Amino acid sequence: QVQLVESGGGLVKPGGPLRLPCAAPGIVFRDYTMRWYRQAPGKEREVVAGISPDSSTNFADSAKSRFTISKDNIKNTESLQMNSLKVEDTAVYYCYARYLGYGALAYWGQGTQDTVSS
Repeated sequence: QVQLVESGGGLVKPGGPLRLPCAAPGIVFRDYTMRWYRQAPGKEREVVAGISPDSSTNFADSAKSRFTISKDNIKNTESLQMNSLKVEDTAVYYCYARYLGYGALAYWGQGTQDTVSS
């Protein structure tokens, strides 16, 4: 059973950093694409960043140059580092994993609230 557990959410001031770890004990990273999504109040859930088995990364335009995504194959964690945060980054952030093999099953974490406010 795959479980994704996010942490690191909270309140941060504009311009500040925040790191969101995602623990993924049931996952072998070479078999999964990992992503972060977010959902702001009243808005659709949107993809923020992704990392492939070969560690190539991609980002939403809103996240480019401010966010990085990385993974630790030994600790089985994946992290989203957010810098220069803006008020509009306020959202619930979700860790996501999609199996690249047969069935292409996808898994979601429970979400973590990040609030950017002065």
